[in-house]
Amino acid sequence: MLKKLQEKYWLKNLIMILVGNLLVAFSVSFFILPGNILSGGTATVAMVLGHFLPISQVNLINILTISLFILGWTVLGNRFALRSLISSLCYPIFISLFSTLDTTAFSHVDPLLSALYAGLIMGFGLGLVFRVGGSTGGMDVPALILHRLSHVRLNTCVMVVDSLTILAGLYVYGLNSFLTGLLSIFAMSYAINWTSTAGSNAAKNVMIISDHWKEIRDFLLTQISRGVTILPATGAWTNQERPVLMCVMPSRRYSQVEDAINEIDSQAFIVVTDVHEVRGRGFTVPDIDEEV
Repeated sequence: MLKKLQEKYWLKNLIMILVGNLLVAFSVSFFILPGNILSGGTATVAMVLGHFLPISQVNLINILTISLFILGWTVLGNRFALRSLISSLCYPIFISLFSTLDTTAFSHVDPLLSALYAGLIMGFGLGLVFRVGGSTGGMDVPALILHRLSHVRLNTCVMVVDSLTILAGLYVYGLNSFLTGLLSIFAMSYAINWTSTAGSNAAKNVMIISDHWKEIRDFLLTQISRGVTILPATGAWTNQERPVLMCVMPSRRYSQVEDAINEIDSQAFIVVTDVHEVRGRGFTVPDIDEEV
């Protein structure tokens, strides 16, 4: 049961990473590059560098993606590298494929609309990737590094990094493009936060009562890397002793946990409460896996 659940878990993560990267590549190819939108990310860096280097914007994006992947691997470790490897491979492929299509019509779209839709689509794609702990391997690498060091919300870190990135484009494209890019970044930040609570420090305390508590416990420990407390309890009506599992986890993880519990025991009794502050390993200090 646990092996089957693990395969389903990784397949779902893979699909979300692929779809997320596809949306990001679509946003860049059809809105950002044709409209010269300074929305941050490798696209903006490529747009700026393209004015000084005899290299196409698409090739620059691919070079930056690979370089930032190496940086993330070096700083964030092997676990990050494994989670972002797929993105670092498929994102350049998606960008290259979309570059073969005619995007002339999108270059005539109102800049404000382009900025709005670019931010929303890209934010939704990034949110899907962040939701499963992955990375698109682009300029979100500096954001993830900042998030780890400062414990500031991830969507805030993305906004800060992208705002600094479009400052570099201010010299080349002027104030109007800069202000339009800020609109795109705010839209993207909203979409990331809406799609995934990865940028929030909020957590959930989950209490689980199930006849299959051992399988659920093993899943939480091995697949979610969360600590579990086993509380002895006795049913007042049945007078039977039955353990209660208590697990505190980041809010972004709950949907995965809920799906897993339903797969293991659809009759499990689950009580979920919002936790406003959590201190300790895995929250205010790095998780054990993240230190490796």
